[in-house]
Amino acid sequence: MPEKPGGTEITELAALKALAQPRRQQILQHLTLHGPATSAILARALGLNTGATSYHLRELARYGFVADTEPQEPAGRRARWWRAVPGDRRFPPPSRRTPELRLVMDELNRHAYAADLALFERLQRESAKAADGQAADAEARGAGADEWADAFAYSRGALRLTPPELRSFFEEYIALMNRYKRTEADTPPDARTVHTRLLAFPDPGPDIPGPDALTARTDRPETDAS
Repeated sequence: MPEKPGGTEITELAALKALAQPRRQQILQHLTLHGPATSAILARALGLNTGATSYHLRELARYGFVADTEPQEPAGRRARWWRAVPGDRRFPPPSRRTPELRLVMDELNRHAYAADLALFERLQRESAKAADGQAADAEARGAGADEWADAFAYSRGALRLTPPELRSFFEEYIALMNRYKRTEADTPPDARTVHTRLLAFPDPGPDIPGPDALTARTDRPETDAS
């Protein structure tokens, strides 16, 4: 089902607090990365007890971040299975955040950014290690290397934009993401989950010294990609 244009803004403080809890972010990340799981599976993966994971799952479900799903294996029919609920969720912009909401968002972002970086670095290391072994095996067999070993896209760039242009840029990015979404039934067997993240933030104004104030500046767009 296509995403609602403009996404769904989460304004309820309790929902944001539920999402900001570090263990719940880990649970959501695990469900997104590995698919549906029970509280017992999550407990083993995250080093918690099933009582803790069950509580966190119920809190996430309260605000629609996770939901019940069909058992994923015959032996697990008695257990309660959970899945992450996808969605274009958005947060109130800084100009509309109360002091309390700002604290919650700062906490949420701090954990999310750290988790994203840790995930990227871990998967990159694991992929490189696996590629080394596969390359040696492929060389012995005279075969080609695994193309997924090179599937870590990374880009840094700078654009000169107005606020409306930046909003349009972001909506086009979301539309591109939605264009590539498909159901499990329509997904090719050789496809993998690809995690995407976008950070776009304005440089300080001309009267506000930024982190690069002592370095040469340029107004031309620059992009570095790999």
